[in-house]
Amino acid sequence: MSKKIEVPEGIILEPLPPYSPQLQPAERLWQLADEPLVNKSFDSLDEDEEILVERCQIFFLMTAEIKALTAFSSVA
Repeated sequence: MSKKIEVPEGIILEPLPPYSPQLQPAERLWQLADEPLVNKSFDSLDEDEEILVERCQIFFLMTAEIKALTAFSSVA
């Protein structure tokens, strides 16, 4: 936490732990999104985008896998 930051009155900052996937569950989806792109080069951004669009469409069929990656049990 920077000492330079000015925190407005009434705001309390809560530092996050260095590893907190429960707060950003979508981060765990990158491994699925990157899968068709790993170790490949593309001649254009359009070619790269086309592969990503296809992958996003596949995500609609991967509900069990996505749930397993992003659903966390709540621990009290």
